[in-house]
Amino acid sequence: MPILSASTGITRYRILDEVSDELIREIPERLAKFAFMDIDHTAEERSFGWVNMDDMLDDKWTISPPEKAHYFVFSLRLDTRRIQPAVLKKHYQIALNHEMAEAKKEGKNFISRDRKKEIKDQITLKLRARSLPIPAVFDVVWNVPENRIYLAATNTKVMDLFTDHFTDTFELTLEPLTPFFLAMEMLGEDAVKKLESLDPTYFVG
Repeated sequence: MPILSASTGITRYRILDEVSDELIREIPERLAKFAFMDIDHTAEERSFGWVNMDDMLDDKWTISPPEKAHYFVFSLRLDTRRIQPAVLKKHYQIALNHEMAEAKKEGKNFISRDRKKEIKDQITLKLRARSLPIPAVFDVVWNVPENRIYLAATNTKVMDLFTDHFTDTFELTLEPLTPFFLAMEMLGEDAVKKLESLDPTYFVG
């Protein structure tokens, strides 16, 4: 869900490294360098990168800049091609039948395992090229003064993709702001031992 929706799931992070003024000035340039690349006219299975939060089709920030007061806002776009297993199975079987018919003409009664794998790879590539990638967009807000990052996603795979791409882009390390780290930040490091000794409470409705 977009971060400006009435309700959305948010994952919060803190930046562990020092963020220099020079790096802050480079944010727009780095976003463009690691921007999303379209795969509509290719057979690539997946593509991801940064886009304008105001328009996921804008990967050059021509519509609006990423700077919003003391924030930087942008989105992680992920396009994925998916082939339904039943569709792959059908076309793979058609190709195998054709291959077997050709083999019998040459007096052969089997298809080698390597050839079957080759046929399956060819069919997968062909079907992938015919399918349109499905786009997904996850908004990001960077609070520069507080070194806080907000990601509009709670899916583990998306979170891993985001943190890896963020590190590749900005050479900064992110740490999720879990309740434990939030409590430690509020109470200080002297409270760490007490926090570690707490037992979780399970609420049953």
